[in-house]
Amino acid sequence: MPQAVYRELIENPVYVNEAAIIKSTDFLLAAEVENIKSVSVLRAVTGLDEGESAALIMYDEQKADLLLMDEQKGRRVAKRLNVRHIGTAGILMLAYDKGLIQAEKVKECIDIMLENKIRLGENICNIVMAHVGLGIQY
Repeated sequence: MPQAVYRELIENPVYVNEAAIIKSTDFLLAAEVENIKSVSVLRAVTGLDEGESAALIMYDEQKADLLLMDEQKGRRVAKRLNVRHIGTAGILMLAYDKGLIQAEKVKECIDIMLENKIRLGENICNIVMAHVGLGIQY
């Protein structure tokens, strides 16, 4: 992940416990984007923040297959740039499809995200619940 995204994840004082988990995780790697100027240009043109802009540039630099992007504005820009992307809700559905997580745990994850004011549209929540067979309406 771009260093800018890593900083966003670990420097928010509201998420001290989560930051500790992220810092101790050995499978998350943070790296600087090679073309900082492109990040600045993308920020200026789109109004995205540094993290989303860096992620889009790194996707291109790394020739990645998929970009994890939850921020709605960032997803719109990714779509315009033909960047293949997925959000956390999509990851939960994929994990369910692969048998890595049960339907009830998917619901628990969605509920925790909503409780923590992570903006998930009602429609997305309902799609996820239908996908995992719970049919719960938010």
